[in-house]
Amino acid sequence: MSGTDGDVQDRSGAIVRPPIAWLAAVGGGLLLDGAYPLPFLGGATAGRLVGVCIFLAGLALLLWAATTFRRAGTEIQTTQPTTAIVETGPYRFTRNPIYIGMFLGLIGLALAFDSVWLVILLVPFYLVIRYGVVAREEAYLERKFESRYLAYKARVRRWL
Repeated sequence: MSGTDGDVQDRSGAIVRPPIAWLAAVGGGLLLDGAYPLPFLGGATAGRLVGVCIFLAGLALLLWAATTFRRAGTEIQTTQPTTAIVETGPYRFTRNPIYIGMFLGLIGLALAFDSVWLVILLVPFYLVIRYGVVAREEAYLERKFESRYLAYKARVRRWL
């Protein structure tokens, strides 16, 4: 499959763009928290500070992964063809560092905003990413890169 021959199948077929799913989870959690607050830290400042640190760690991981993709000359967007299997940077440790960064970001915000709603919405966010995005990406990469992707998949875990 080539991204230059107009083949519409040369993409993952993800059901949603991951940043949109993440923003929906965050926005929905914050709206629910505003309407029906469900704190779980009891106003603990230390917990909120830990949340900010976790959020920043997730952001740093996401940026490292995105930069690694750009350096490899391949697309980050799920709507575009992938041109390479990236095996450097955070991709040495996990096949999905961008999504892990998003999960960490959501967990960090849940702590920073002291919101159970953000924790609850982590579950549907995970399910959408795991089954609607990652499963489709993996099937696409297996079709496109065959044995090269299968070897990478055998060496590197999906998550951690």
